[in-house]
Amino acid sequence: MSQPTHTRIRMFNKKDTYPNQSLDNDLCQAVRAGNTVYVVRGQIGTDFDGNLVGLGDPRAQAEQAMKNVKQLLEEAGSDLSHIVKTTTYLTDVRFREPVYREVGKWLKGVFPISTGLTVVSLG
Repeated sequence: MSQPTHTRIRMFNKKDTYPNQSLDNDLCQAVRAGNTVYVVRGQIGTDFDGNLVGLGDPRAQAEQAMKNVKQLLEEAGSDLSHIVKTTTYLTDVRFREPVYREVGKWLKGVFPISTGLTVVSLG
């Protein structure tokens, strides 16, 4: 097997992270490939110890998600100012304003492109 051209950040296996599910998937929170960092695993209102922050409070959950993104970028040698695109998934359109206000605080002056979706549920 050849040497990887990328660095995996915060690797985990779903069987350890979600013992109540019968899954055995090796994943990670972020990947650095060259000078690009991909934070592709959905960041939610759960800290890296698995604690849900802000039960019933979409703003507090968005704040925790942004803390996670910031930490992952820093662990990859980057920061929030390098974000070029965001995708936000909401389960209720009424969460849009508090979530977008919170995300906007974290990305003030960054000007990424952004996609927002309202979905029935998240994986």
